[in-house]
Amino acid sequence: MNKHSNLRKLLCMSAGAIIIAFAGMGFNFKSVNKTIELTTIEVPVAGNTWKTNNEELGGTITDDGIVNWTDQHAEFKTYIRSAKPGRLEVWIKLSVPQGKSQIEVAGPGRSVKINVEGNSVKAYSTGTWLITDTGYLNFKIKGLSRTGSKFADVSSFQIRGTNVDDITFVKNNEGNFYHWGRRGPSVHLNYILPEDLQAEWFYNEVKVPVRNDVIGSYFMANGFGEGYFGMQVNSATERRILFSVWSPFTTDDPDKIPETQKIRLLAKGKDVHVGEFGNEGSGGQSYLKYNWKAGVNYKFLLHGRPEGENHSIYTAYFYDPEKESWMLIASFSRPDTRTYLKRLHSFLENFVPDQGHVERQVEFTNQWVRSSAGKWIELHKARFTGDNTARKKYRMDYGGGIHQNSFYLRNCGFFNDYTELGQVFERPLSGQAPEVKFDDLPN
Repeated sequence: MNKHSNLRKLLCMSAGAIIIAFAGMGFNFKSVNKTIELTTIEVPVAGNTWKTNNEELGGTITDDGIVNWTDQHAEFKTYIRSAKPGRLEVWIKLSVPQGKSQIEVAGPGRSVKINVEGNSVKAYSTGTWLITDTGYLNFKIKGLSRTGSKFADVSSFQIRGTNVDDITFVKNNEGNFYHWGRRGPSVHLNYILPEDLQAEWFYNEVKVPVRNDVIGSYFMANGFGEGYFGMQVNSATERRILFSVWSPFTTDDPDKIPETQKIRLLAKGKDVHVGEFGNEGSGGQSYLKYNWKAGVNYKFLLHGRPEGENHSIYTAYFYDPEKESWMLIASFSRPDTRTYLKRLHSFLENFVPDQGHVERQVEFTNQWVRSSAGKWIELHKARFTGDNTARKKYRMDYGGGIHQNSFYLRNCGFFNDYTELGQVFERPLSGQAPEVKFDDLPN
């Protein structure tokens, strides 16, 4: 019997008979009335929020969320990324230490005013939000009025909807991820070298595009297996050329490094500061306060070779385009090491969490290595990788690729066109080896 005969029979049946007939076909009428259970997620303010207008205004972001919020002009934005459009029900969880407050929550397409009170944490509904596109979105909160000393202590947003499984954000503070998430994802270029190459010199050129010299940025040019060398924006008034070498002794506290495992300074340039560093491994550090400028191309040169039976020596040079000469930054000896330069790379990172919502970019051009036999070899391929924040997809505002004849990296700022990790980029060959007069380098 064909489907048209079945349909004619059903049309001639009573309503009850139709139900019985459909049930016989395996149709479950209970499923029609069953409410779809929506998943609810909690987005902690601590790892996903920034004060976006003025850091000096009253209100601080801590591991507990927004606290000491006293200033009516302070604005905070909490960012999430949605891989699918949809509708989201959103609540904001907070407490009001004293009195009553009115706050405003602004999100995609609209804003809502909420009256809040009570010193115990409550979830206040902000209604349903229509998400029409994929990518990053934010919820901005600001205070409108208060009768107490503070507007509120805000701990999290609760979000419910059919697409919450496709929303990414910093989920918790395991591994101190509120800190790392607010710093933003770091991205790297791992240069591909010929096998069995004894690389004694590594040359790279770096340019930060205008308006990308954001406070907290480290534009690292010449990274190697035992250290890194590049330039930083340390404050509104200070910039540095930084060169560091890790100790072979694993610790985040430089005071715990045994004397036999310490990095030893061999030489340093004029006005270069030398000391030790910690927190991300430990070792010897040197830096020159130097007012480098966005939009200008800078040259970095690194020397690395084994010395004796149990040491390697690493020496960093920076080319000052204003003086048209190479400057010695520092030369360090590393114990328990016998190697030429290896694992050559560049990276871009933000080291100031309060600046993790601001995008920055950098270009790396004309990479070369010089072998121990004195031969220059151009490096024109690099693998794009990211740190744990990127790999976990807690933050997905990272990118890289080729711009004209340069590699580039970008991060932070919550842009949507992220670059998949693991890709290999290949820039055009220049064929022009660096002109370095090695006998004239300072020592």
